[in-house]
Amino acid sequence: MERRDFLKALPAAALSLPLTAPAVKQAAAQRAPTRNETLLLVQEYGPNSLDMQGLGASQPVNGVALNCYDRLVSFKREKVDEVTSSFDITKLEPELAESWQEASDGTSVTFKIRADARFHSGRTVTAKDVKWSLDRAVSIGGFATTQMRAGSLENREQFVAVDDKTFRVDYLRRDKLTLPNLAVTIPFVFDSETAIANSGGDEWAKDYLKNNICGGGAFKVEAWRPGTETIYTRNDDWKSGPLPSLRRIIARDIASPSTRRALIERGDADISYQIPPKDFADLVAAGRLKVSAVPVPNAVWYLALNSALPPFNNVKLRQAVAWAMPYEQIMQGSLFGRGVPMFGGPATPAQLTWPVPFPYTANTERARALMAESGVAPFSTTLLYDAGVATITEPMAVLIKEALAPLGITVELSKIPGANFRGELNKKTAPMVINRFGGWLDWPDYFFFWNYHGNNSIFNIPSYQNPAMDRLIDAARFTADPAVYAQNVRGFLELGMQDVPFIPIAQPFHDVAMQRNIGGYQFWPCREPDFRSLTKG
Repeated sequence: MERRDFLKALPAAALSLPLTAPAVKQAAAQRAPTRNETLLLVQEYGPNSLDMQGLGASQPVNGVALNCYDRLVSFKREKVDEVTSSFDITKLEPELAESWQEASDGTSVTFKIRADARFHSGRTVTAKDVKWSLDRAVSIGGFATTQMRAGSLENREQFVAVDDKTFRVDYLRRDKLTLPNLAVTIPFVFDSETAIANSGGDEWAKDYLKNNICGGGAFKVEAWRPGTETIYTRNDDWKSGPLPSLRRIIARDIASPSTRRALIERGDADISYQIPPKDFADLVAAGRLKVSAVPVPNAVWYLALNSALPPFNNVKLRQAVAWAMPYEQIMQGSLFGRGVPMFGGPATPAQLTWPVPFPYTANTERARALMAESGVAPFSTTLLYDAGVATITEPMAVLIKEALAPLGITVELSKIPGANFRGELNKKTAPMVINRFGGWLDWPDYFFFWNYHGNNSIFNIPSYQNPAMDRLIDAARFTADPAVYAQNVRGFLELGMQDVPFIPIAQPFHDVAMQRNIGGYQFWPCREPDFRSLTKG
């Protein structure tokens, strides 16, 4: 039968039937993404791995985890202005879990997993996958395990697969950080069967997951060319939120800041979030682009002094350096005003939050007097900084070097490639380091747990050890009494100001530039772009 005869033979109703929803979805998936469904992101450097839980993962790997994997819960989104949405750290929303309930005695929380949630492989998500994933996070070591521990998620026995769709977390102790900690990037959920099948006998499939996505998030990685680009495509079967309007993301790695700026100014790129402060200040002044500038919660640029090794194990010397710092010059010559000053504050903190300004200002005479009191003779030392953000850190390092010379401190500058910087910090041997740290959970005790506690986490760059500090941090973390909390927060803030293993400089802005037709920008603690909410007009 010829096609025209076949069509004549069909009932008229059959010719007018609309496509079913699955058919529409399938048809949309088969056509190429339109220009308005494709986003070009330009960034300084991309992921060095596809596994955020793996050792040595670079900052952009957070973006891979955010977009390609699901977590049980997410923070509630909140509109900041017409360009930016942020989040409420105290409120949670469903992601992979459709609901949850804390036990009446406060000893556990039970999650119900979405019945229709599937991994990219097509497998249905089960509580066994969630358990394997959280078991991995508390066991793999490094940043992932320390991050979990920050919310009292410490051992595998805490995680229970009750049945295929019910998962329970048993609390070790009452800790206000436990539930929020499940919403940050680290505790994402793997397709455990696929990971184990490709593990080569490694319990946590580290090599396989470093190079392969094994999740069920809103996006898949179509191509990953380290140092060049990462290409994402939408997972049309994603059920843990509204289906993204973008179908394809091209995240291109371009080391030159001037090239990235030119691309975004000409309209050849849609969005960029690693533009140096000077360039961003110029873009704001020009007014041709949409801009988002969020003071990063719980974050500071700082100078770290290695308090575990001579000569900076001398507190008088550290205080001398704090009084010698060229704060105002750094704010203008390095950050170009893109931050909140964290110097010149009262000796007693006015607010029990973090960050708060430390009481130090540039005072060479006071610095010289403390240098003399320290008993440390003039010496030479080394200052490390990250070449990956050299437009900020290099002028900062030069200014610090010049400011310390009148104290008899000769500083040699050491520029470390961005991909190697975190690994170099983990050695904890550098005398001085310029660094930026942002704690994902916006409580002062959380920041101090990471950076000042005697557990000596990977982010305690100075290897600062003080049992008095530990007692104050721990007491604040686990008390339910607001008065006790305030007393201990004030105590560790004042001790931090006195001992100054870290010298805060500024709370940074997270600056993002985008074309006028880009909408839905969402700021998260991990500071990586969320492709799930972005739109292109």
